[in-house]
Amino acid sequence: MDPQAQWRAGGAGELAEAFVECADTLVAGFDIVEFLLRLCDRCVRVLEIDAVGLLLADSQGRLQVMAASNQDARHLELYQLQAGEGPCLDCHRSGTAVAIDDVAGSVDRWPRFVPACRRAGFAAVHAVPMRYREQVVGAMNLLGRAPGGLNAESARVAQALTDLATIGLLQYRERVDQATVIDQLQTALSSRVLIEQAKGILGERFGLDPEQVFRMLRGHARDHNRRLTDLARAVIAGTDGLPGPGPGSPR
Repeated sequence: MDPQAQWRAGGAGELAEAFVECADTLVAGFDIVEFLLRLCDRCVRVLEIDAVGLLLADSQGRLQVMAASNQDARHLELYQLQAGEGPCLDCHRSGTAVAIDDVAGSVDRWPRFVPACRRAGFAAVHAVPMRYREQVVGAMNLLGRAPGGLNAESARVAQALTDLATIGLLQYRERVDQATVIDQLQTALSSRVLIEQAKGILGERFGLDPEQVFRMLRGHARDHNRRLTDLARAVIAGTDGLPGPGPGSPR
């Protein structure tokens, strides 16, 4: 994360696409697993950061890891919860962003989290609250492998994406009973693992990178009115019937 970096060429287009995808997910039928997964992956691409982890509060207000862009981020977020300290926890408690350009200088603040963060290969963190008015439902942690913070424009974009995700989650909670929400949140992480396994299988089968595989999975699920997690299970079981990319498909 380089505070001097300028918004790159084409970034506005990707940002617009990110908003359209989120809005389309909300309208077409809310799949919380796909929604959170897409949010993390899009933030990595749009903001050009190294990793993202996302924590959501359950019905008792306890934070849980619900999505991450890679395993390093997932493990670090899990450790943060186990240690009971870190930027996402502070961000959730205060409802305000926590930006640390170099975690090496925050050992006194987070004596357990900082060494774990450095072992995971991350040097900078920027935690953004998932907040709507006075309600804080979680936090998203943007991670950089080199010291440095987000520039002001990127920080605004990160907060805007997080705000959109928060509104979507709150709208979803209004449409379904609380027990259903809790059940889906509890299973989101295991569903993410299924999707990653399916991406690996299809990537090897068709010679595609993870982003291309995810677009294929997502498109097939939508075209056939299937949940992304159900399709991932079918891929793992070998019963998906998923065709390879056509000649005109993006590679």
